[in-house]
Amino acid sequence: MGDSNYSQQLLDHQETLPTTKAASASQNHKKLSIIPFIFLIYFEVSGGAYGAEAAVGAAGPLCSILGFLIFPFLWSIPEALITAELATTFPGNGGYVIWAHQAFGPFWGLLIGSWKFVSGVINLASCSVLCIEYIKLVLPLFSCGASRYFAVVSLALVLSFLNYTGLVVVGYTAILLAGEVDRPQKTFPKALFLAGLLTCLAYLVPLLAATGAMPLKQENWVNGYFADVAQIIAGKWLMIFLESGAVLSSIGFYEAQLTSCAYQLLGMADLGVLPQCFSVRSKWFNTPWLGILVSTLITVAVSSMNFADLISSINFLYSLAMLLEFASFLWLRRKLPMMERPFRVPLELPGLTMMCLIPSGFLVYIMSLANGTVLLVSSVVSALTILWYFMTNHFCKSNMWTHFNNVGPKLMDQDLE
Repeated sequence: MGDSNYSQQLLDHQETLPTTKAASASQNHKKLSIIPFIFLIYFEVSGGAYGAEAAVGAAGPLCSILGFLIFPFLWSIPEALITAELATTFPGNGGYVIWAHQAFGPFWGLLIGSWKFVSGVINLASCSVLCIEYIKLVLPLFSCGASRYFAVVSLALVLSFLNYTGLVVVGYTAILLAGEVDRPQKTFPKALFLAGLLTCLAYLVPLLAATGAMPLKQENWVNGYFADVAQIIAGKWLMIFLESGAVLSSIGFYEAQLTSCAYQLLGMADLGVLPQCFSVRSKWFNTPWLGILVSTLITVAVSSMNFADLISSINFLYSLAMLLEFASFLWLRRKLPMMERPFRVPLELPGLTMMCLIPSGFLVYIMSLANGTVLLVSSVVSALTILWYFMTNHFCKSNMWTHFNNVGPKLMDQDLE
């Protein structure tokens, strides 16, 4: 069928884009109010441990500040524009799964979904590891060995159970965490001023003693006292105070990320990509319990990995998914130029290509830094996704081994060529 006819079919079916049973059923579910939702978004974007220190140490303060100022224009704005166009053109509980599906077919929708899902759950493991890394500075018992792994796994299980208790609980927990995370930011300048004042006094007292304004014995006592107090305030105390903020921020990010991962599996099940069991909700808390369970099990399984490998695996899988998302955006714009788009990026295809080229360069560079472990993890995830796709299409669905949702009228899965 020609492109013009296919484009017309897409236009005719715009009002029947892939919606889901959950979309209609969700009207009966208790929805999260706007304020907790905003704080969940905050932790999803800005949660986690402090991360700017390494950049400043590697590139210096000037280059780091310039990078923080320029990067949003090179990455965040293009990604926001692409998301706005695709999400309004192809609405539904599926996001990038729907976009890749409609651009290249159902296999690519499943692939981008698996890449982003596994990237997210590995990110959960990195949060648990980071929390224990901060806690061990206060409790050296968790520095290494079985006790450390037990602490990481226990923390992941406790936080996952909190997520299981429902979106409302998680949302209001995010509000409380945000307030506590912000507390060190307000207290730090005052404590730093006090520490600086005491340090200055520690240097001033010897000068007074040298001029005879203070007896030597008194000088030694006062000098030692001020120096000790300054060290306590500027060192151990502030370390614990700031690290507690990092731990709480990591917990907030864990809850937001786990919510995203679990509901992504629910959405993929509602679209018929995963078995229907992933869309089943807990009868007590109305949460996608199987998605939470699978996410937690994978998190626990990879928690023993080296932290650097965890971060590299997250970045590699996420980069693969984003490259496919950019390609889906460009391909849909090229093949369906006449399709109505409620929001349209005000550029033609050459300009859109240039807009995607710069962030794609960042992604390729990040992928080029991967080591053997990261390549192995990414290869295993991709291979299992391919195996799952062919098993479900050639065996499970045809033999009715498990149930998949029939999402009803949707865009045609036809070849775009």
